Amino acid sequence: MRIGDPDYAAPEDAPAEKTSPRDLLRRFMQGDLASLRVILAIAVIWVIFQTQNDRFLSATNLTNLFLQITAVGLISVGVVMVLLIGEIDLSVGAASGFAAAVMAVLNVKQGWPAIPAIMAGVLTGTLIGLAQGFLFTRFTIPSFVVTLAGSLVWQGALLKVLGNTGTVNLSNSSITDLANTFYGEAVGWIVAAIVVALYALTVLAAHRRRARAGVTTEPLALLLIRIGLMAAVTIVAVAILNSDRGVPLALLILLGFVVGFQLITTRTTFGRHLFAVGGSAEAARRAGIGVTRIRVVAFMLCSSMAAVGGILAASRLLAVNQSSGGSNLLLEAIAGPVVAGTSLFGGRGSVWSALLGATVIGSISNGMNLLALESSVKLMITGGVLLAAVIIDAVARSRRRAEGRV
Repeated sequence: MRIGDPDYAAPEDAPAEKTSPRDLLRRFMQGDLASLRVILAIAVIWVIFQTQNDRFLSATNLTNLFLQITAVGLISVGVVMVLLIGEIDLSVGAASGFAAAVMAVLNVKQGWPAIPAIMAGVLTGTLIGLAQGFLFTRFTIPSFVVTLAGSLVWQGALLKVLGNTGTVNLSNSSITDLANTFYGEAVGWIVAAIVVALYALTVLAAHRRRARAGVTTEPLALLLIRIGLMAAVTIVAVAILNSDRGVPLALLILLGFVVGFQLITTRTTFGRHLFAVGGSAEAARRAGIGVTRIRVVAFMLCSSMAAVGGILAASRLLAVNQSSGGSNLLLEAIAGPVVAGTSLFGGRGSVWSALLGATVIGSISNGMNLLALESSVKLMITGGVLLAAVIIDAVARSRRRAEGRV
């Protein structure tokens, strides 16, 4: 069966395996149950910070946490696209700031309406990805070199676009409301019901599909437990948000992109080709896949999502300045998916890792801010988390290789 065929099983569809407790532990160590590992990590992180500061799990702080992770999460969605093909983009931070600056200048200084200005900002990101993807594939330059150089270029472009003022304040409600709109309780519970229903339908449909193909990997009871946990987490989250300001529009935007890109990567030929290229570019080429095209599109999607994240960040801060896209944004955007199980080696991961990883990194950052830790300590801890995630990924990959599963 060719990789491009409709019935081709996605890379995560492994042959049926035993489901004994010992086997589940083995799969957990190999990274097959990455979501469970991340959820447990989030629970531990929240307990630790709550014991140090009883305001951490307050409704106000958790609402702020969800708002803080939206921009990083959106950028991470694009980063996942590049990680899946085994590459990396070190320019997403600078690209997000530059795209937001283009939007702000067009809207504030040039008088463009909000929607065209936002579209121009996103298009700027798309063109950045096209340029970097072309250079990477045409001249076979390592992606980290191309995007590192691009990071410097887009930082310079940001300064050039902003001009001497250095800061552009946003006042158009169509832009500022993106990160400052909250919905009431009724909308929150409707969203919760939709999220749980869609998740349950997706999981059960995948189970039936794999059962028909003879590649079922989990028993139905375990799937029901996963659905139950998802429902519990969603209900608690909505209850917390409703007790404060309500469900933020920015969080719904993030969830919408996560779900959309998850469907693209798991239910389309393009998505299967992404995994195939990441698993083995040469094998994918021999299977008739346009490897160059897939790589360029992946970089375009990555930079486009960087632009979307930059625009959300600008909306939340009500301004774009010379530091937009800087600080720890690049580290957090890449660390998130890796922490949540997307492999740096390509061919393995999930778009959900962008959301889960952003929650992990955001929780650590938020907790350290509440504890008023020094910047030096914050950087060391965040870097240590990323290093630990890479080590876990490498160990899991070695275990799978030893069993002939890579």
